[in-house]
Amino acid sequence: PLQDEIAELLRMPEDGAGAPSLDAIETTLTDGYAEALALDAERSRIERRLGEVVKDAGEVSAHSVAAELAELSVRLEATDEELTRLRTLLHNLQVVRRRRRAESSSSRR
Repeated sequence: PLQDEIAELLRMPEDGAGAPSLDAIETTLTDGYAEALALDAERSRIERRLGEVVKDAGEVSAHSVAAELAELSVRLEATDEELTRLRTLLHNLQVVRRRRRAESSSSRR
């Protein structure tokens, strides 16, 4: 998965032999930002559904409402955790990218 790919890039040396290319870092960041947006959208869908279930609670059985609320809560928590992990990895990779760009521009002078 993408989070493993980012973690692998972060374990690699920042420069010299074995360092990932700036292009590889930037491509992975782009993919990571796209995944973060998708997770944010999923989070919004879950929250919207939670609101719908609560609003419609009087129209269906308490057992089915409780079951769906529990399932949605688990999904929301999992999505939040995944998004937090991804954002942390992306932040760390962004720091590496900034350093690499700074080194690249200073070596051209």
